[in-house]
Amino acid sequence: MKLNLRKNVSLALVAAAAVAGSVSAAELKELHFGLEASYAPFESKSASGELQGFDIDVGNAVCAKLKVKCVWVQNDFDGLIPALQARKFDAINSDMSITEQRKQAIDFTDPIYTIPTQLIAKKGSGLLPTAASLKGKHVGVLQGTIQETYAKAKWAPAGVDVVSYQSQDLAYADLVSGRLDGTFQDSEAAMKGFLKRPQGANFAFAGPAVVDEKLLGSGTGYGLRKGDKQLKDTLDRALKDLKADGTLDKIAAKYFDVKVVLK
Repeated sequence: MKLNLRKNVSLALVAAAAVAGSVSAAELKELHFGLEASYAPFESKSASGELQGFDIDVGNAVCAKLKVKCVWVQNDFDGLIPALQARKFDAINSDMSITEQRKQAIDFTDPIYTIPTQLIAKKGSGLLPTAASLKGKHVGVLQGTIQETYAKAKWAPAGVDVVSYQSQDLAYADLVSGRLDGTFQDSEAAMKGFLKRPQGANFAFAGPAVVDEKLLGSGTGYGLRKGDKQLKDTLDRALKDLKADGTLDKIAAKYFDVKVVLK
């Protein structure tokens, strides 16, 4: 799942850049969501340029529940937290995992869903998502993601070449060309955005899902400015209602092969 501290912005700098203030639920007329639209099936663009994906549909359902207008603000993923702090939008809605590191800089809604993290590589490669197996190999990650954080913390010190990309599609392109031995990302993003497409025909998941609650998080939620309790409460109530009435499960069934919504 994606992390939003691209360009290695320090947590101290991000926290210092925080802007006080909150959105009043009573005054809310528009809800501005920040996202990076290159991570199918969560958020991407159709051939005609329209935003699409699970996070888009859930965001629109939240806006409908609150009777407000959804406004989508596109931004590079690694710049989402600084842009949120600068009040360019109200909340981050871009498949962002909730981690202890991120919670030092921003607040989150309650968790909405969770997706496993896996390595993909060429079929028959025999690679596993371990430092020993990947030593001397080149592994691509999306810049600013929890996968990048994990790979650089756990694999790079053991001799794995962790290569960061500004978009997931660029990483997949280098995997196909042979410049990478594997890529490390959400399993559903890998399946829907690559493995089920023609370019991914010769590739598959390599080994089991990687679990590390500290680095990979415990679910995905909307990122909010520190102290924006009114908006957090408003969004949490809307999401709770949409979980209870089955709306989020119905949306998830359009995109995922397993249940992902957290109750």
